[in-house]
Amino acid sequence: MSNETPNAPVGLGPVRTDIIRACKDAGRDPADVTLIAVSKTFPADAIEPVIDAGQRVFGENRVQEAKSKWPPLLERYPGISLHLIGPLQSNKAKEAVALFDAIHAVDRPSLCEALGKEIAKQGRTPLLFAEINTGAEPQKAGVLPQDADAFLAACRERYGLTMSGLMCIPPQNEAPAPHFALTAKIARRNGLAQLSMGMSADFATAIALGATHVRIGSAIFGGRH
Repeated sequence: MSNETPNAPVGLGPVRTDIIRACKDAGRDPADVTLIAVSKTFPADAIEPVIDAGQRVFGENRVQEAKSKWPPLLERYPGISLHLIGPLQSNKAKEAVALFDAIHAVDRPSLCEALGKEIAKQGRTPLLFAEINTGAEPQKAGVLPQDADAFLAACRERYGLTMSGLMCIPPQNEAPAPHFALTAKIARRNGLAQLSMGMSADFATAIALGATHVRIGSAIFGGRH
């Protein structure tokens, strides 16, 4: 991760500096941590200064929103990697596989089946992260921790998916560290090297516990309206 951000928007430079500091404190190489700038709800004119400052990995929550604003940006700026970090409906799998380079919320058999078909049909191979509902929150998507091993085995064996890692979003009212540690433990025993965890408020803790992808929006772009 480079800390050289000439003319960077307010927020991007400090976030990069904080990531480098967190990696140093954890004894990790900053190059092993990917910053995903979460651009959901922000228009193209708010995203372009961040691209111009050198950021090339962005996260969106919804397929339709990404389809409406990113194709022109992708034409103008080569080398951008788009990550879908929000929930994905099975009937949007075709569009998601076509547009995104990573999908962070693989969480149920019907979606696995749809993704497997589209990946085979389109010949694209997005990074796939299984979402783990570490807090067993009923309002959240994700696989329960006790079901994670069986789910990952089914992803590979039944649906032919190549899984890259795990993603989690800790409960808002709980310390994030135990949730990050649990996700990392599940990943290790399933041979998965990538961990999508940590947002603006807790990414330093996530990096200390092994995050390879941190999803940061408000600290870069400011508050959403």
